[in-house]
Amino acid sequence: MNDTKGESPAQDLVLDYDLDAPPEKVWRAISIPAFRETWLPKGDLADMEPVSTAPGEEIRYRMQDGEPPFLESMVTFRVEPNAAGGTRLRIIHGLADPRLGRRPPRAANNNWSCLLRAA
Repeated sequence: MNDTKGESPAQDLVLDYDLDAPPEKVWRAISIPAFRETWLPKGDLADMEPVSTAPGEEIRYRMQDGEPPFLESMVTFRVEPNAAGGTRLRIIHGLADPRLGRRPPRAANNNWSCLLRAA
């Protein structure tokens, strides 16, 4: 499991997995509903149909929390062959709920303007 550099916004969770299975088998597991249901139940999905698909390469689903405040997120699965003859599966999970709005991250050094109190 490795974090990636610069590909996704800082708020996204990016996970990489190297699997022994061939890319075609991994693609079937994430794209065919009967197979996907064993590890990603339909109750976790906001919609059973994928938001977008690039056959054999990438598929994206909308998810929704099962508990309040029922935030929505977007999870993207990318499949590509790896050097060992297996598959590299990249999972990118990011909040997509419009109620949150995407705000830029605050600077670590907290360079906000200083307010002085009148004496």
